Amino acid sequence: MRLDRIGAGCWLLAAPLFLTANLIVGLAWRRPPFSWATHNISDLGNVTCGIWDTTRPRPVCSPWHEAMNVAFVATGVLLALGVALTWSALGRATVVKVCVLAAALGYVLAGAYPADVDENRHFLAALLIFVPGNAGLLAAALARRSAALRPLRPVSLAAGLTGVTGVVLFWAQADPGLGVGGLERVAVLPLLLWAVAVAWTRPWRALS
Repeated sequence: MRLDRIGAGCWLLAAPLFLTANLIVGLAWRRPPFSWATHNISDLGNVTCGIWDTTRPRPVCSPWHEAMNVAFVATGVLLALGVALTWSALGRATVVKVCVLAAALGYVLAGAYPADVDENRHFLAALLIFVPGNAGLLAAALARRSAALRPLRPVSLAAGLTGVTGVVLFWAQADPGLGVGGLERVAVLPLLLWAVAVAWTRPWRALS
């Protein structure tokens, strides 16, 4: 099997794994019940119970936090493997690949350092996911020299603009009705869904 197919498989798995972990770990919450609108993704990985976050206090108690933190790390590893194994196939898109690798590192750090264990490192993890992750999508939309990514430029642009909008609104806590937790998901999910789109279509096949 060609390495690029294995890399595409890694990218195909990342989003379902992450979303499934969000759903299952969230369903394990009892007091309080988990809210996708109110709670951050990171709350699922918090190892202690109590009122969390001085800027936006909310009750947090995640019985299956170990599973979520493993999912964070696994998502990062899958993203990184996807980049490494499709590096040549993606062509001249170095900025895109480096940005996705940075976001992958962010996922690994998020799982290794839950927010209530090491808030500073967890904040760095969030920065890596939010900023390079979405910058990479915009770079993919502008990657004219990458013949492999050119067919997906509209998808990359839509995903990048969605992610950047989510980041800005999340940091400003300017909620248009999704809840601050919902805005965080708007900021985070475009990269994972873009990776699925790239992996599913494997646009570089037309060049071989």
